[in-house]
Amino acid sequence: MSQKAFRRAQIYNFLAGAFLYPSENWLEDLTLVESILEEMDLLKGWAFGRPLPVFDLPSLQAEHRRAFGLTGSLSYETEFGLPHEFRQSQELADIAGFYQAFGFKVGGQVRERPDHLAVELEFMFVLALKEAYASEGGLAEQAEICRDAQAKFLNDHLGQWAGMLAESLAQSYREGPYLALARFAAAFVQADAHRLGVQLAPRQLAGLHPTPLGPELSCNDCPAFETMR
Repeated sequence: MSQKAFRRAQIYNFLAGAFLYPSENWLEDLTLVESILEEMDLLKGWAFGRPLPVFDLPSLQAEHRRAFGLTGSLSYETEFGLPHEFRQSQELADIAGFYQAFGFKVGGQVRERPDHLAVELEFMFVLALKEAYASEGGLAEQAEICRDAQAKFLNDHLGQWAGMLAESLAQSYREGPYLALARFAAAFVQADAHRLGVQLAPRQLAGLHPTPLGPELSCNDCPAFETMR
């Protein structure tokens, strides 16, 4: 059990780093990722959309900008179709509650909102790693707490929108390494949820509209908006 949790942690750690603006070439780790999947007997036949073209680091950075743009709004859970800004605040508070319960702090060199995809993936990495260490140390109750938290976080958050991200990205970024990465992340999250006994019912992208801005961010309050009337 501890080995499986450790291998799952490795995949989540890979994904968390790969979705951030690249400082290293994550494509070089694909062989290792595929070997872990084979060892876990998970996603049989997955080839990560290859053959992918060879990208050096500057080219991969350009692909990240092309895929996610300057704002990276696709990368935030609460940008996907919540009915109003108050619901967005509630969801952010719920995510932060998960983090606080397990001593997970958002910060360091890369500072992102709690609902950024990379942050949610890193949280899953931390939980899986905690589970692995607890199992290794014979702490069955603590390991079970970590497994339950992973299942609940996938059901309430990450599993609800990972697929929508891949679907949305495919509409504006029709091919390239980050579309392959998004599709892999969605497939892995789905498979991992199933392994944890979670039957995901992801939200559908069709018919969703971006979460509206809060009043303090509304363009109506901007002085420049008055000059455009």
